[in-house]
Amino acid sequence: MSTATTTVTVTGMTCGGCAARVRDEIGRVSGVSSVAVDIASGEVTVASTGPVERAELAAAVVRAGYAVAD
Repeated sequence: MSTATTTVTVTGMTCGGCAARVRDEIGRVSGVSSVAVDIASGEVTVASTGPVERAELAAAVVRAGYAVAD
């Protein structure tokens, strides 16, 4: 089984609670195996069992109350 890694930049996260909400929502996306959040840079690294559409990740971030930078 191959793994894929995708990185997106999330805007508006300022604390651990923010990071937890983003991590929880992205973690619900099908195929996602782990989510690492760097609050300072806004960088979110997603490991998955296969390719995950950027749009799916962006939708999860929006559900958490944040936005993905272009």
